[in-house]
Amino acid sequence: MKSCGVSLAAAAAAASTASFGDEEKKMAAGKASGQSEEDFASLTAEERELLSGLDSRLFGFLRLHEDGARTKALLLKAVGCYESLILKAEGKVESDFFCQLGHFNLLLEDYPKALSAYQRYYSLQSDYWKNAAFLYGLGLVYFHYNAFQWAIKAFREVLYVDPSFCRAKEIHLRLGLMFKVNTDFESSLKHFQLALVDCNPCTLSNAEIRFHIAHLYETQRKYHSAKEAYEQLLQTENLPAQVKATVLQQLGWMHHTVDQLGDKATKENYAIQCLQKSLEADPNSGQSWYFLGRCYSSIGKVQDAFISYRQSIDKSEASADTWCSIGVLYQQQNQPMDALQAYICAVQLDHGHAAAWMDLGTLYESCNQSQDAIKCYLNATRSKNCSNTSALAARIKYLQAQLCNLPQGSLQNKTKLLPSIEEAWSLPIPAELTSRQGAMNTAQQNTLDAWSTGHTVSHPPVQQQVHSWCLTPQKLQHLEQLRANRNNLNPAQKLMLEQLESQFVLMQQQQQGLHKGQSSHLAGPNSERPLSSTGPSQHLQAAGTGIQNQNGHSTMPSNSVTQGAALNHLPSHTATSGGQQGITLTKESKPSGNTSAVPDTNRHSGETPNSTASVEGLPNHVHQVTADAVSSPSHGDSKSPGLLSSDNPQLSALLMGKANNNVGTGTCDKVNNIHPTVHTKTENSVASSPSSAISTATPSPKSTEQTTTNSVTSLNSPHSGHAVNGDALEDSQSPIKTDPPLIGHKPNSQIIPSMSVSIYPSSAEVLKACRNLGKNGLSNSSILLDKCPPPRPPPPPHPPLPKDKLNPPTPSIYLENKRDAFFPPLHQFCTNPNNPVTVIRGLAGALKLDLGLFSTKTLVEANNEHLVEVRTQLLQPSDENWDPTGTKKIWRCESSKSQTTIAKYAQYQASSFQESLKEENEKKSHHKDHSDNESTSSDNSGRRKGPFKTIKFGTNIDLSDDRKWKLQLHELTKLPAFVRVVSAGNLLSHVGHTILGMNTVQLYMKVPGSRTPGHQENNNFCSVNINIGPGDCEWFVVPENYWGIMNDFCERNNMNFLMGSWWPNLEDLYEANVPVYRFIQRPGDLVWINAGTVHWVQAIGWCNNIAWNVGPLTACQYKLAVERYEWNKLQSVKSIVPMVHLSWNIARNIKVSDPKLFEMIKYCLLRTLKQCQTLREALIAAGKEIVWHERTKEEPAHYCSICEVEVFNLLYVTNESNSRKTYIVHCLDCARKISGNLENFVVLEQYKMEDLMQVYDQFTLAPPLPSSLS
Repeated sequence: MKSCGVSLAAAAAAASTASFGDEEKKMAAGKASGQSEEDFASLTAEERELLSGLDSRLFGFLRLHEDGARTKALLLKAVGCYESLILKAEGKVESDFFCQLGHFNLLLEDYPKALSAYQRYYSLQSDYWKNAAFLYGLGLVYFHYNAFQWAIKAFREVLYVDPSFCRAKEIHLRLGLMFKVNTDFESSLKHFQLALVDCNPCTLSNAEIRFHIAHLYETQRKYHSAKEAYEQLLQTENLPAQVKATVLQQLGWMHHTVDQLGDKATKENYAIQCLQKSLEADPNSGQSWYFLGRCYSSIGKVQDAFISYRQSIDKSEASADTWCSIGVLYQQQNQPMDALQAYICAVQLDHGHAAAWMDLGTLYESCNQSQDAIKCYLNATRSKNCSNTSALAARIKYLQAQLCNLPQGSLQNKTKLLPSIEEAWSLPIPAELTSRQGAMNTAQQNTLDAWSTGHTVSHPPVQQQVHSWCLTPQKLQHLEQLRANRNNLNPAQKLMLEQLESQFVLMQQQQQGLHKGQSSHLAGPNSERPLSSTGPSQHLQAAGTGIQNQNGHSTMPSNSVTQGAALNHLPSHTATSGGQQGITLTKESKPSGNTSAVPDTNRHSGETPNSTASVEGLPNHVHQVTADAVSSPSHGDSKSPGLLSSDNPQLSALLMGKANNNVGTGTCDKVNNIHPTVHTKTENSVASSPSSAISTATPSPKSTEQTTTNSVTSLNSPHSGHAVNGDALEDSQSPIKTDPPLIGHKPNSQIIPSMSVSIYPSSAEVLKACRNLGKNGLSNSSILLDKCPPPRPPPPPHPPLPKDKLNPPTPSIYLENKRDAFFPPLHQFCTNPNNPVTVIRGLAGALKLDLGLFSTKTLVEANNEHLVEVRTQLLQPSDENWDPTGTKKIWRCESSKSQTTIAKYAQYQASSFQESLKEENEKKSHHKDHSDNESTSSDNSGRRKGPFKTIKFGTNIDLSDDRKWKLQLHELTKLPAFVRVVSAGNLLSHVGHTILGMNTVQLYMKVPGSRTPGHQENNNFCSVNINIGPGDCEWFVVPENYWGIMNDFCERNNMNFLMGSWWPNLEDLYEANVPVYRFIQRPGDLVWINAGTVHWVQAIGWCNNIAWNVGPLTACQYKLAVERYEWNKLQSVKSIVPMVHLSWNIARNIKVSDPKLFEMIKYCLLRTLKQCQTLREALIAAGKEIVWHERTKEEPAHYCSICEVEVFNLLYVTNESNSRKTYIVHCLDCARKISGNLENFVVLEQYKMEDLMQVYDQFTLAPPLPSSLS
């Protein structure tokens, strides 16, 4: 398919000549009346030509304001004409009309209508996936709605069907941003780097992309790499001021929060310098002023800290973090009343601000007001950002016990030093700290109204005994007002001020003795609030910077960017067609705990076509998108702020614990994605009718919090008035708000529909393709048929298995002697696709294998300094996987990587065994106590007590060197041919070079609990695993045809199925009707994992295992390997097995007698042969010299150094690389992104076309063998 060229004008011209004439003919055929023709005819020929060049590829580059007003008017006119035509034709028009309509609405930023039109096109056009511009537009709409799962799928399909797509850089940028939010950091980094090497235009500058890469390192806690990347970025010439300010801000804050970057004095000095330079570049950054205040506070410069905080409040929207820090500062200065007011401001701005609630509780506790302290601590525990719930719970219990022991009536007679929490809620903001008191109070009141039931209820005054020296809240308020206007007071007011100030001093003196213990165990260094007190979700990324707030450095690496984090999105000019008007985010839409939802510092102006666009709002800003919101069509726990059922005002709801935890963290935290329910057909959906498909008759949205399986959740509730992505879903041309329309879709399909049939075609189709060689177009290097859409996971097998069939018996073979091992039916049984796994029991004994050669003792004697990759893991039960705190079951199975030697790991293995023996003996002597503890923990309602013990797993130990491991490798030649590392019938023996761990042996050294997380083998090849002993291993196995469900589970749990580390929750699998084979592998047992089988393994005892892959010469194995090769390409994952290279070697080396296998290999040869010839002719026609570069013996297959796809025969290397003879290979698409006309590249050819043609012609179907290979 055609790609957009370098210039937009050329693209427009090409599109205008290609499409519009045909479209007009199609339209004429589908018209229902002459009136429709008249509507369409109102567009002049010139207008039609202009419109033909406008599609989704211009999104973000088309300026519709200022000089683009004419284009906007044309688009609006076109939309009107198209809508009118479609309505009058009752929807009976060609599908291309809906696609065009989607493009026009997208360019106008009318996302609901764009989505509706795109969905209509999708439902009408069976081969929609061939239209890259459509997929790109659909991806942009999903991106706008934070439906990341679907946006990722659409964008990936664009790159798959058209790798040279002109907006590939934009796609990689957005994929990088989405993966960053999804905490898939490896994928995020890869896409940012792919965006960086592309020389095509993009809505972010390279400097901004480099910033994202630096921040990605920081998010992963790779602080030294982050520091280096930030500092390198600062050296860039002509760095935009906004980017410079942001980089300095982030660099300064990182030095303040991260201990690894040096001693405290040096770090703080560097941090302050960076923040001051940041403010020189952008003096209006409230975020930088706040950070500077934090730094001054930490080194005791109180006055400077106060000045910085005041500047922060003046420069930016009110921030809960700023007020909380002001409270800490006041508390340090023994000014409890001021501290109280500041903390109250913080929790009013962000009701889930755990740190402010904790600090407020500490303040009350220091004043001996335990009841108020308990209320505050309880609110802190209810916040989802609370990281030390257990410590707070213990403190609450302690205070409650103290209250119970007090004499009756003592509470009523006790004097309170501070107003109660109920009274304090209505205290004003300290006037000397802000010049925006009125605006803030108004904003707070708006927050209160929206956060409660929609109406305000006055707080009843609380009667209490007040000492003569204790100022009432009213007097305190009066004092603050008099202080603020000290220079303008009349004599009477001055006298009143003196009286109040003397009374205030007396009150402070009375309180002095009560504040010595102000810094409780909850306070952090220098009595600041604890840096981890608001938990992982505080590592926020706000609007292009990913600024951490004050708690950032304490976050867990896996959670440092949560679904609740604000995405590092693009500035307003980035993702819009024309400088969208600024949107001020409400406090509801602000992510929980964020210092400012959109800090000014974070909005890059950049050097893009629309750098003058307003930076007041971010059209694609993400608010609190949860994993569920991207994967689940309904949310039963989602509540709208206006639907909270409570008769009490907001504070009462907080104190009673009845407030919804989601409220105050932004109602967008449950924004549902726009996608159809899987495998349903919607007859009554809005988009299924022609008239409503264009959103002209969509009714006003109703508040819909949960959908049925045939509808899509509404994106916003009109009564709450919240914006999605900072942009209300409102048609700028109409006062009527419209929800995105419901989606009509085809039976048994998704937006990106699942395949109901195999990816690879039937043998008849392959033969037909071979006979029609010249008729097959070659748009990319896919080795599938042209007519096939991008690969997709298989749908769940139908009908689903009954529950009593979900724990099937594991196929097992018991061997008694050598003859059994070499019996041909054993090979056939293992490779039978109906057997996902086979356990061959007693293999070592039957073949008299000397497993002692692989024992730890022998390994140490043979090569004690050999390298071992170590994975540090948590020791858990084999059928469970808990988060590190032991509070909930999760799929994510994290482990850290390091290296050691065989000798050192052997020492660890032995000491672990000795420790276990010692613990076992202690348990026996305390058996009764142990039993009691067991019964106690079993009542803990499904909670495991963390933290878990850590263990070390020695993995991926390479045994490929025949000189080092001669005895061990020779012993394995005793095995039957079909399981040997090297054999003629093993496809992997024909790759022609080493693939570590696949066609070589790897060793695993284990202690109990060592885990190999869930996975399929590389390119779905079979695997062989032998347990050396002395301990056992437990295996969990799921058949290959259920991998689509496993992939869905990984997506729902924010995990990368191919590259992530995950441990399935068996309960989830059981509910989804997924069968799980579960068995024990004992010493001497061989486990055969069939092609594509999903499996995960945990050691029960101390043992070693050896493993490798094999490729049986079967159609099933080759088919699954090719499918995974294409799926990897779609997912931007490198295929370890070079299937094109392997296919040509098979054709050279093997006589294939299986017709299905032959046809698939032959077709792969045909595709690559044609591709080589087509590219050669194109290069010669362009005057590009092709240099002969013959392959050497055992030369590995080549992969693109940028995108990691396999590159066969024609290699593109840079001139510099060629002259140095380093030969860094690129694919054609990546080479053209770096150098459009390939002027900086040399093309190397590794095979003569005559040789390839000879191999192709000589590869013919061999007669069937008399018996199977054994």
